[in-house]
Amino acid sequence: MTATTPAEHFDLRTHVSDGDIDQLGHVNNVVYLRWVQDAAVAHWQAAAPVEDQEALYWVVVRHEIDYKRPAVAGDEIVARTWVGGATRRTFERHTEIRRASDDKLLARARTVWCPMDRATRKPTDVSASVRARFSVGGTTTGVRR
Repeated sequence: MTATTPAEHFDLRTHVSDGDIDQLGHVNNVVYLRWVQDAAVAHWQAAAPVEDQEALYWVVVRHEIDYKRPAVAGDEIVARTWVGGATRRTFERHTEIRRASDDKLLARARTVWCPMDRATRKPTDVSASVRARFSVGGTTTGVRR
């Protein structure tokens, strides 16, 4: 899975909490996925107009994550996310989890999201403005490694 961080990205800062640590003494793998989702949701809430937020929500169709280095208690984390390609009803998003103190890459994720209509709770098409803001040229096809 490769993706270059574009100039337009969104950063969410967080700290490792005691509850994030597993029996091996480092952050549990599930926590990285929480950070990936938290960054995506925060980006949507920061960048999408209120009317789009009221009309749509997003569900995960697929997560791919590569773990590079462990995070440990006391680490400050930066979850950096940016949008990728899209099809009619799937939108790709990339996220890097980095340690703030040394900018070391801890994990890299690719997530495919599907927009859902809040009223019908079914997959839906999005407006041109949502598509322009939350995707880049090209399409999401298969697994990129």
